[in-house]
Amino acid sequence: MQVRHTAIEGLIELTPRVFGDERGYFFESYNKPVFESLGLPMDFVQDNQSFSVKGVVRGLHFQNPPFAQGKLVRVITGKVIDVVVDLRPDSPTFGQHEKFVLDAKLNNMVWVPEGFAHGFVTLEDSIFSYKCTNVYNKGAESGIIWNDPDLQIDWEVEHPIVSEKDLLLPTLRSLFPQVVA
Repeated sequence: MQVRHTAIEGLIELTPRVFGDERGYFFESYNKPVFESLGLPMDFVQDNQSFSVKGVVRGLHFQNPPFAQGKLVRVITGKVIDVVVDLRPDSPTFGQHEKFVLDAKLNNMVWVPEGFAHGFVTLEDSIFSYKCTNVYNKGAESGIIWNDPDLQIDWEVEHPIVSEKDLLLPTLRSLFPQVVA
């Protein structure tokens, strides 16, 4: 497993070793002992999958404590730009984001720890999969509007398709007025 640590502590991109031949390919998308050896002890309790057509923006979503979720995210088919925002108020990188191109041809994935908002935009029709460390809790769900001016995220799409629910999400500043100047 190839591991790339980002400038934001705890946020990691993982690329598995793929074994391919004329029949197709094989790789391990998750192996608990391997992940633990990388310092990523995870106990997944829920798997989610979504399909989105090209140009869809989903996010930026998170769940509030005590129902916060860590997520191991990847695409099964297609390609997305994955965006993760640090929402840990005491973090030196609070409000900063990282972008990753998740590509089914590379089988790369991102570990998103608790305390982060997460979203993605599809560069082509895509099936997105994520393993979660906590179950979904409607009362704990929250988010930040995808085009928040304080975050300045370049989603790299001209005419995004965004759900009405996501269009009504608040800004980072309104959620964290004590932290965002």
